[in-house]
Amino acid sequence: MFDLKDKSAFIPGGYGGIGEAVAWGLAQAGAKVTVAGRSAEKASALAAKLRKSGHAAHGIAMDANHVDSIRQAVDAAAREMGGLDLLVNCVGFNREQRIPEVSEATFDEIYRVNLRSAMFLAQAAAAHQIAGQRGGKQVHMLSVRSQLGMRGYGYSAYCATKGALVMLVKQHAVELAQHGIQVNGIAPTVVLTEAASKWKSDPGRWEALLARIPLGRVAEPRDVVGATLFFCASASDFVTGQILYLDGGLTATQ
Repeated sequence: MFDLKDKSAFIPGGYGGIGEAVAWGLAQAGAKVTVAGRSAEKASALAAKLRKSGHAAHGIAMDANHVDSIRQAVDAAAREMGGLDLLVNCVGFNREQRIPEVSEATFDEIYRVNLRSAMFLAQAAAAHQIAGQRGGKQVHMLSVRSQLGMRGYGYSAYCATKGALVMLVKQHAVELAQHGIQVNGIAPTVVLTEAASKWKSDPGRWEALLARIPLGRVAEPRDVVGATLFFCASASDFVTGQILYLDGGLTATQ
């Protein structure tokens, strides 16, 4: 139920902390993977590591700020892999700005990267999945901040875009169901990657975070990989339009 042999996966944001873990997880489950990101060098380097370990992998450049770049990258990945079965969208970022500080430029950039790119990644991937006539899976990485505001910090753009992505997942699930394509989202709390260093560098902030999580720890990359494998494999064939809050019980308490 979790075998991805003969499946082709496109992973934008695939060389980041979460994206790299996902790329390894899908490859080890048997999928061919294409890693994409702004840096062609980083994407290609990860693909080379995957190939060295015996997996089928490619790396290509993609700029999530530009729809043309998104479409070109998805088309190139589908050509390289002979089709496209799985989209795992790991693109996303934040710039903290409290309400008085929020600039149009920053808000628009976060919107483009976190939300608009998801729309057009999904569109481009769906075109290939529909043409392939074998169904498919689309998975988007969200955040617990798609449901919860962030007290004490400037998260207006981040929370707004991740919250909107919840409804994008639901709408795409409804529209693509007739083609046998399932669309779901994974919403972690802080994941223990390099990006989490800003949390750990502030002892007060780190301890407060851990105190709010019933399981007493943040997520590890392997936790995200497990959820991703479920949503990409046949085990989830009757699951669509859902958001899995991968948060150690955080949202259950608020």
